[in-house]
Amino acid sequence: MEIVANTSSRTLRLLSLLQTRRYWPGEELAGQLRVSPRTLRRDIDRLRELGYPIQAQRGVAGGYQLAAGSALPPLVVDDEEAVALALGLQAAAQGAGAPGAVEGIAEASVRALAKVVQVMPARLRRRVQALGAVTVPAGWDTVGGAARETVDPEVLTTLALACRDTERVRFSYTAADGEQTGRHVEPHRLVLLGRRRYLVGYDLDRQDWRSYRLDRLAAPNGTGVRFRARELPGGDAAAFVRTGVQSTRTGYDVEVIVEAPASVVRERIGQWSSVAEIDAGRCRVRMTADALEWPVMGLGMTGADFQVISPPELIEWMRDWGARFSRAAAGK
Repeated sequence: MEIVANTSSRTLRLLSLLQTRRYWPGEELAGQLRVSPRTLRRDIDRLRELGYPIQAQRGVAGGYQLAAGSALPPLVVDDEEAVALALGLQAAAQGAGAPGAVEGIAEASVRALAKVVQVMPARLRRRVQALGAVTVPAGWDTVGGAARETVDPEVLTTLALACRDTERVRFSYTAADGEQTGRHVEPHRLVLLGRRRYLVGYDLDRQDWRSYRLDRLAAPNGTGVRFRARELPGGDAAAFVRTGVQSTRTGYDVEVIVEAPASVVRERIGQWSSVAEIDAGRCRVRMTADALEWPVMGLGMTGADFQVISPPELIEWMRDWGARFSRAAAGK
């Protein structure tokens, strides 16, 4: 039975579906919308009139797909996509001069961010503003080899709002040894350190300040209880997280002298390492890695000779890789 829905909302729903897949079988698409094939065709024609290039494939197994057009028509995004879009633009707008930043993109990002935020519903604008207000970039670029975290956007925004509104939160936390505990925390700031995000807060059960990796944190919930903000020791949330990470790190601190200008090396691997000029033709490269595979590959990307200062394990890795590459080059 066909469900008669508001035409405008159904058309937006259709557009959203077309943007999530490369190709939709007609019968399946009509089923998603709970309309007849005839109504689906009318809705497709309506989108075409608005400028969306929708291609149709006829026949029993026919369907529809949204093709690339000569102009950019309006896009339909859901709440999480809108927040992610705004945060990405915000990061690009603030990232000029950072390692790996795309040159000349900051100005366009500012314009696009203004347009996106202007048309956002108040509830989404509040989430974006909260995240921007309580996130502290730590500016630590020597984390090569660290795995990129995966954080639920809902976790991120819940904690950001709690930081901004000084509201106590409860959540489940899994420590490095796998132990899972419940935490009751007065959140202070979110810190972006390398490829990971951390929450800095006062743990009410342990009566002390702590930092928590967001990819190990689950099911945060505001308690509705407000608190008077405490003074963080040292006053710098980014420094607090850096100190904690350095004290528990079990990876490798790599130091290498590269026979190439610092500007060249920085362009090639500066996003994942610290590069300091020694003289016009040499530079010192430092990076921290959980494993040695990345330093071996990264140093190979410099296209220059180099000398390993530390650790000695890196030299053994390079001997092993060098032997394998030599055998491959000899056709063995």
